[in-house]
Amino acid sequence: MSWQLGAFGVLAVALAAGFAWYERTRPDARVVALVGTLAAFAALGRIAFAALPNVKPTTDIVLIAGYALGGAPGFVVGAVAALTSNFFFGQGPWTPWQMAGWAATGLLGAALAGLTHRRISRWPLALVCMIVGFGFTAFQDVGDWVTYSDHSAAQLKVYVAKGLGFDAVHAAGCLAFALLFGPALIRSVGRFAMRLQVTWRPPPDVVVPAVVLCLAAAAAGGTALLNAPSSARAGSSPESYLLSAQNGDGGYGAAPGQASSQMDSAWAALGLESVGVAPQTVRRKGESLLSYLAAGTSRSADPGSLERTILALRAAGSSAGDDLVAALRARFGGNGSVSSQVNLTAFGVLALRAAGVALPAGAVPWLVRQQNHDGGFSFASAGAPSDVDDTGAALEALAAAGGAPSGALGRAVAYLRGQQNPDGGLPQQNGAASNAQSTAWAIQGLLAAGVDLASIRRAGRSPLDYLRSLVAADGHVRYAAGNDQTPVWVTGEALMALAGRPLPLSRPHFASPRRAPRRRHIPTRPAAHRHPIAARTIAPHRRRARPKPAHRTVRIPPTVQKLAADAGVLSAIVLAPVGLG
Repeated sequence: MSWQLGAFGVLAVALAAGFAWYERTRPDARVVALVGTLAAFAALGRIAFAALPNVKPTTDIVLIAGYALGGAPGFVVGAVAALTSNFFFGQGPWTPWQMAGWAATGLLGAALAGLTHRRISRWPLALVCMIVGFGFTAFQDVGDWVTYSDHSAAQLKVYVAKGLGFDAVHAAGCLAFALLFGPALIRSVGRFAMRLQVTWRPPPDVVVPAVVLCLAAAAAGGTALLNAPSSARAGSSPESYLLSAQNGDGGYGAAPGQASSQMDSAWAALGLESVGVAPQTVRRKGESLLSYLAAGTSRSADPGSLERTILALRAAGSSAGDDLVAALRARFGGNGSVSSQVNLTAFGVLALRAAGVALPAGAVPWLVRQQNHDGGFSFASAGAPSDVDDTGAALEALAAAGGAPSGALGRAVAYLRGQQNPDGGLPQQNGAASNAQSTAWAIQGLLAAGVDLASIRRAGRSPLDYLRSLVAADGHVRYAAGNDQTPVWVTGEALMALAGRPLPLSRPHFASPRRAPRRRHIPTRPAAHRHPIAARTIAPHRRRARPKPAHRTVRIPPTVQKLAADAGVLSAIVLAPVGLG
């Protein structure tokens, strides 16, 4: 019976860690579902390789979860994966030791991310996974010694010696799995997490520990609850929406009233700068958006944070951030890329161009070499599936840098043309539904390449028509028809496209900081416009009645959220003892 108590003890620690993480971050429900899905993935990885003794990808998956998401999520993924996978293998005295070992693996993954600043190549990652894998199985040998022996030193030597062969097999499997899928999994989880860096604030009576949702997601397949963001204060255009959504610390959250973050603040600043609103004039309770950005990013930040902050600060004409420029310049490797990723390299090029700093000699050739046969670019490097967002960003970077072969630019433009949907918008990847952010990045890239947007039409609708159709009554831009999320982030990116201002933004003519920023009206319906490159403005238009959209955003009532949360708690309580006894 002692091992059951130990298992529930480790589970209690996992619950406490998950609850602490949840209370500290209040993550979006989809992020919670991502943690649950990774736990299920880790458990299934163990089950799938049951025929190969001690060859499991679980250790790698848990370590990468901690690396990409942080210590508490990694801890929860490891503990839950061990508990749920033993529903298949059978519970026993080994369960608490496995839960503790894989929970510690998640924490080690987070520590690795901190030590490497989330910059690690394939072989170093694989070697770390091999060492951690060996340590995990050695820890299980100690658990067997504690559980089954007389606890003498002689018996400890016996247990460790007998386990060395199995430990080496597990370590070798961890090495092989990390070489096979490690970097790709880091990029996938990291990108998903980046797109969901939001703060979820359910009603006060709906407080559910994240790990309970993880258990329910791991058992049921990772079902997520969607919570629509709150609206901004009064406003009627994207610009006025952003001005009204500012927090008291000067920054912006993913939605009005949510905690400020550097990412959301930078995109809000770039959107406002594209229509001539200086971030130093955007103030709330005495704190300006410019000061929030300048104070919130250090030289040791990840490359994406450096790039966004530099773009926003230099567009404002601020000399702050010179140390960030130097830090970003140092992130370019010998092959001319930033971490061998198209996304980071493209924005690195744009940031350095905004700062007026010479580009590394290999940056443009490296980007050109990453173009896929279909003309598009992927998030990572050549060979990975092309997507609209990164093709638009790469096109902006190549156009801003100069020196890229015209054929490469033409193929990228052709790729974007081919992705347009009948609604006028563009999807992230081929065959998907249109969304505002992918459409905005396509517009940015096309404008940078000198393409007249009037020529990009399908079923009579242009990408600008699609973006305007997503502008809500309060001015924010919806992510897609029937899908409303991270409105500040989406609106900031869409506003640059609506204003016809590709990156890097040249310093616009700002109003005096002593005057209130001029609020321009951004049309919400199709309008005639001058050539996007020559004028970069959108002409006024006559208002027409807006038809009701075909889809409406579904807002989950608090009572339904509470019922779903209670169901998750009940599921966890019912499932936890399965197989025990």
